[in-house]
Amino acid sequence: MESMIKKYQQKFKKAKGEMSKWDDLQSHFISQFRNASSIIARLQIIQTSKNYASLNSVGGIGVAVMQKQMDSLQTILLSMKNTLEDFRAVVLSLEKLQYDGKQLAKGSSNQINKKQLQHRIGVKPTLTNCIDGLVLLHEMHLAEYLLKSSLVSALSALALKPNSSDLGAFHQLLVDQPNLQNEEEPDQTILGPGITMLINSSN
Repeated sequence: MESMIKKYQQKFKKAKGEMSKWDDLQSHFISQFRNASSIIARLQIIQTSKNYASLNSVGGIGVAVMQKQMDSLQTILLSMKNTLEDFRAVVLSLEKLQYDGKQLAKGSSNQINKKQLQHRIGVKPTLTNCIDGLVLLHEMHLAEYLLKSSLVSALSALALKPNSSDLGAFHQLLVDQPNLQNEEEPDQTILGPGITMLINSSN
């Protein structure tokens, strides 16, 4: 069992690397979202001619400014979709890890029975914990990826009818990442202390 746990530890080491990539992408994605939100928030102001004051004497300035902002918004939205693809790559990697984790127990040279799957060595997780942990990591990140995809679609639609309260709600959802565990509360992690130990000791 000890050797099997070590094999799963390698899986979690790879998972930790993918989660680190996710964190970097999250920071970049939030920055992109804020830039897009800034443009959307001022679209209504741009469309109001009285806000141009004396500049209204410049023919077509309102249309030109609006077009410029919309072009910038489209560029940012495209960048966000590219970042979403990077998030998806992380999800696919975690999916492969959880699949390989299941196969690892099934493909063992010595058939592992249910009792062995539940056997615990000291504070280390059981094999069942390891398998379920990899599955859970994939499920959480998949759910978060789907939410982010929905937010980008909603953001595109919001450009047609700006609403500051919606923008604020979207931003909060994005920052909170509601489908992922709160790393600030390790004792309450849904992965369990054994799996947390494996992840944190897999350097």
